[in-house]
Amino acid sequence: MQNVVPFQELQPGKRANEWKKYYLAALVIGLLLLFPFMNTSSYLINLLTEVFIFGIFAMSLDLILGFTGMASLGHAAFFGLGAYAAGIVAVRYSPDLFITLPAAVLVAALAALLVGLLALRTSGVYFLMLTLAFSQMFYAATFKWTWLTGGSDGLSGIPRPVLPFGGDSLINFFDSTNFYLLTLAVFLASYFLLWRIIHSPFGQVLIGIRENEKRMLAIGYETRKFKLASFVIAGAFGGVAGALNAFYIGYASPQDLFWAMSGQVLVMVIMGGAGTLIGPVLGAGLFLMLQNVVSSYTERWPIIMGAIFITFVLAAPKGMVGIYGKVAEKVRCRLWKH
Repeated sequence: MQNVVPFQELQPGKRANEWKKYYLAALVIGLLLLFPFMNTSSYLINLLTEVFIFGIFAMSLDLILGFTGMASLGHAAFFGLGAYAAGIVAVRYSPDLFITLPAAVLVAALAALLVGLLALRTSGVYFLMLTLAFSQMFYAATFKWTWLTGGSDGLSGIPRPVLPFGGDSLINFFDSTNFYLLTLAVFLASYFLLWRIIHSPFGQVLIGIRENEKRMLAIGYETRKFKLASFVIAGAFGGVAGALNAFYIGYASPQDLFWAMSGQVLVMVIMGGAGTLIGPVLGAGLFLMLQNVVSSYTERWPIIMGAIFITFVLAAPKGMVGIYGKVAEKVRCRLWKH
């Protein structure tokens, strides 16, 4: 008779693997915190700041694409609306971080609720096209509402945020290191919240909808409500990323809502690995790094970026996380044989 390992004996090994992940996460966070103090160039600090911002943006799209199974080409709408909301409040009212950031989240979430209520009546390619259409409507509105958005010139002069308890006298976010630490803190908080959502019963329902929506309907779940909630949460986090980007560059542009921005973040998610949460962050990092490097050598960098993306789709459909999984599996097999 084949020996069966009792379930209890497997638990310590699983716990050990979990602790290894926590140790690795703590090490990475520690290195990221120390990074700006290691005599690194301002270019690298700014590049990582962008990675954190677009990492949040990519993770927000991954919630609806990778975990709920809804492909959207209008996610840039929430990024752009968050940027404008934070910028308008900062310019006309107060740059207080605890006012501007919630304003961006609220505006983006309400827009996502409006779009979701209408777009989620459809599915598949129809949902894709409706999200694109709504995004383009918001994009057109930024040109028409010149009194509010600045029209085609965009909204310029957006100040860096200040804290309510001391403002610039306490922490100057115009300093690249301080703003880096702010974006890192918001990024880590966003990652933790999304991780908790995905690993909650609510998140498991979203995964069930992605795998087989008809079955989830058959066992009694109102899938449209869950999809709407996922869409609104994703929109809110997209607004967070947009607000941080507006603070970073001091400018909100109609291009932030354009369909090309939606396509760009979609590429990040696919290159990193949809449905993995960490994958879109890695995809954002790779995309921004390649964009910076390739564009410094040639003006035709979009063609090269397109070729790289096609290569990922054909050769590594599960993205960077999938490549890592395959390599790790081969290494384990070789070690096991020896």
